[in-house]
Amino acid sequence: MKKLLSKLTGPLLFALVAMALFSATPVMADEEAGPVDEYLELVEASGAEYAPAFDFFTVSMLWTVIAAALVFIMHLGFATLEAGLTQAKNTVNILFKNVWIISIGLITYAVLGFNTHYPGAWQIENWVGIGGMIGDLNADGGDTWGYGGLSLAMTAYGDFIFQAMFAATAATIVSGAVAERVKLSSFMIYSTILVAFGYTIAGSWHWGGGWLANLGGGDAAFYDFAGSTVVHGFGGAAALAAVMILGPRKGKYQKDGTIKPILGHSMPLAAVGVFLLFFGWFGFNGGSVLSANPGPLGLVFTTTALAAAAGGIASILVSWAVLKKPDLSMALNGLLAGLVSITAGADSVSVLSSIIMGAIGGALVVFSIIFFDKIKIDDPVGAISVHGVVGIWGTVAVGIFGGANIMSQIIGVIGVYLFAFIFSFVVFSIIKAIMGVRVSEEEEFEGLDIAEHGQEAYSYGSNT
Repeated sequence: MKKLLSKLTGPLLFALVAMALFSATPVMADEEAGPVDEYLELVEASGAEYAPAFDFFTVSMLWTVIAAALVFIMHLGFATLEAGLTQAKNTVNILFKNVWIISIGLITYAVLGFNTHYPGAWQIENWVGIGGMIGDLNADGGDTWGYGGLSLAMTAYGDFIFQAMFAATAATIVSGAVAERVKLSSFMIYSTILVAFGYTIAGSWHWGGGWLANLGGGDAAFYDFAGSTVVHGFGGAAALAAVMILGPRKGKYQKDGTIKPILGHSMPLAAVGVFLLFFGWFGFNGGSVLSANPGPLGLVFTTTALAAAAGGIASILVSWAVLKKPDLSMALNGLLAGLVSITAGADSVSVLSSIIMGAIGGALVVFSIIFFDKIKIDDPVGAISVHGVVGIWGTVAVGIFGGANIMSQIIGVIGVYLFAFIFSFVVFSIIKAIMGVRVSEEEEFEGLDIAEHGQEAYSYGSNT
């Protein structure tokens, strides 16, 4: 009996501490996290750090994998949005690229991405720490607090799969920007390198303890909660470099200076894509709480939803005033702009601030799309504007509304955007020199579905 009581002492003490603390009123995101720190100290003092986990851990882990699944759904959203905003003759090509991106993204993240994103060792201190393949991430048993404690209440596998779903997003952003004229094989090589090395190295600067994580120190540190810069901004800057090398679609910009619209073939598909992205963003931002801590989780869901709605309204009103017609594509991109605007500060700004941030992002994306068209940067889906331009605003806005240091935010934006642009430009240029990056004019006119895949997305009439 004494032996049994001895074995149960650690877990029982752990459970009592958990019950006492989590029956109290949850701490809101903008308050001192005193109970969290006290809880961790009690856990360590009890010697129960590796005791079997209890309810909060289990719920947090469940939320993490649900959030990962929601982020996965975003890839379907990207695929349908891109397909809807481009011509029917390129639909198979758009969908094929998105299948490749999520597949190669998951594999490369397991092979080297995860341990580069979170370096166990740096080859260049605080800048580059390319790691190897993940091993047994359940080495501690897979059901204890040992991986990250209360602030990272999940197993290492939970952390891996959530972050892996993020990894392919950067290349997906580029996919929409280079649509309808990029050579498939070249894009497949480019996207693999971008996801495996570019995104993970830039991410390690912030989330892996690199130079951005140590910038300024304390309250002056760079802050990007879920990736307005580290994910979306990176993808937008990389897309700009690729589009500049690739050039515009044939016939888009006329010799007399006029712009010929190349309309998307399915606004219903585009709308479905945006609503899937909106839905998945609750996992993108909500999962970035890294636990089921009720205070921050509820706040993040609320600010995310309100910023998106404000972005949609602002883009509708601004585009209507500027273009003299209510433009659905602008409204859809306004929703996404609101979401990108709040991603860096979803856990640290007030409800009113989230509405203001989303509204400014929604207005900004309209003028950005028009601007890039005027300077002949052909982006069929507006990805550079939505993710790149608005990503800057969302990151800097945390310094205005969320208490982050504005100078650190600006330095972080400049560092990540420059790296993403240069990395993308160099990789895409090398691929262009070796094998070319653009299909022929005849193939572009025919459509990439036939030219690259030998099949059409839509069958009209009888097949007999």
